[in-house]
Amino acid sequence: MKRILYIAYHYPPQAGSSGLLRSLKFTRYLTEVGWNSTVLSVSPMAYERTEPSLLNDVPPTVSVIRSFALDTRRHLSLKKRYMKWTALPDRWVSWTLSAVPRGLFTITTRSVDVILSTFPIATAVLIGLILHRLTGKPWIVDLRDSMTEDDYPRDTQTREVYQRIEAQAIRHGSLFLFTAKSTIEMYLKRYPGLDASRCALLPNGFDEEDFRELPSYTLNPDAPLRLLHAGLIYPEERDPRPFFAALARLRNEQRISPQSLQISLRASGEEPYYRELLGAHGLGDIVQLLPPIPYGEVLREGAVADALLLFQGVTCNHQIPAKAYEYFRLCRPILALTTHEGDTAALLRDVGGATIANMYDSEDIYRCLLNFLEQLRRGDHPLPDTVKSGRYSRRNQAHELGALLDRVATEKK
Repeated sequence: MKRILYIAYHYPPQAGSSGLLRSLKFTRYLTEVGWNSTVLSVSPMAYERTEPSLLNDVPPTVSVIRSFALDTRRHLSLKKRYMKWTALPDRWVSWTLSAVPRGLFTITTRSVDVILSTFPIATAVLIGLILHRLTGKPWIVDLRDSMTEDDYPRDTQTREVYQRIEAQAIRHGSLFLFTAKSTIEMYLKRYPGLDASRCALLPNGFDEEDFRELPSYTLNPDAPLRLLHAGLIYPEERDPRPFFAALARLRNEQRISPQSLQISLRASGEEPYYRELLGAHGLGDIVQLLPPIPYGEVLREGAVADALLLFQGVTCNHQIPAKAYEYFRLCRPILALTTHEGDTAALLRDVGGATIANMYDSEDIYRCLLNFLEQLRRGDHPLPDTVKSGRYSRRNQAHELGALLDRVATEKK
C-alpha cells in the first residue's frame, strides 16, 4: 500500500461544513485502490462546532494526527478584537507551528509518497507548501473553491497574502484538483505557465452508503408544502433578502400562508440577522430557523421534504455547492436561487429537476416561486435524472483520485 499525507482542517469531529465529507470519503475509499491515508488535522478545540458521532465514520484504516491549533477570533482576541497579523492568512495560522514538525515526522517515519492539501483553509495549503519544500515529496492541492477571485477575499491585505500562497502553490504543486470546469479555465488564464495536464476535474458528490434506508416521499395534499435548505446561507454570497421579499409579496397577496407553506432553514448560520429580516417581512411563522442536527438526520429530513432550496451568488459562479449533489441523490424538486451564467446553473440544467431563479431579482423569484409551488401541489415538477446524478458517486471519485495519485507518484520517481 502506498501512503498519502492528507492535510485537512475539515475532518471529523468538525461539524457544519459539507467540505469534511469530501476529505472523509476520499480517505475512506482510497484504500480500495492501494492508498492508505494519514490525515493531518487540527485539535478539536480549533473547531467552532463539533459532532462526536462523526468520528464513527472515520475508517480504522485511516490514521488521524491532530496537531495543536487555535482560532484567533475565539482564543486570541480581547473583546472580540485581535491583531490582524495573528489571522493571516486565516484564523488558524497557529496550526502551522505544530503541523509542520508533525508532518515532517510523519513523512519520514511512515514513508509518505504524496502530500495533499485541501482548501478553503489557506493555512492547510501553506502547511503543504512548506512540507513539500522541506521534503521534496510530490504535492497535490485540492482547490474545492478558488483561492482568490477579483474581489475575494474582500479584505485587500488578506487577498494579497492568499495570492502569494496561491502563486507559490501553482509554482511548486504537482497537480491541482478542481470541482468546476470554469475554475480550471480561470486558473489557466490567470497562470499562463500552468499546464492543463496539471489540472484535474474532480467534482463533489454523494456517498451511496449515506442514503440507505431513507424514508420514501409521499405528497400530502392536506399538509402545507415544506421547503428545506440544509446548511450555511452566507449573507453576501447567498443573500436571501430578495427571496424573503418575494415571499412577503406572495403572503401580502394571500397566495401563501403558514397553512399552505413552511420553509425550513436548517443550520443557516447568522440566525439573529435572519430572524430580524424575517420579522421585518412578517414571515416568522412561514420561515423557520432550525438548529444543526447530525448529517444522517438532515438526509432523512430532505428525503421527505416537498422540495429543496439552493442558494449560490454571482461571486461563486466558479463554484458549485456540495449540497447540490446530495440534493440530486435525494431526488426531490429543487428551487435554485443563483445566476443563470454560473457553473451551478449549468449543472442543474444538465441533471434536471430544478427551477432556476435569479437570486438577486425578487420579481423573477416571485414568478418562479409561484409556478414552482403550483407544480409541487400538482405533483408534476420534474425530478433530477438519476442516471446523470449517478456519475457523482464519492466512491468512483476516490478511485479517480487514486489513479491521479499513482500518476503523480510515478512521475516523481
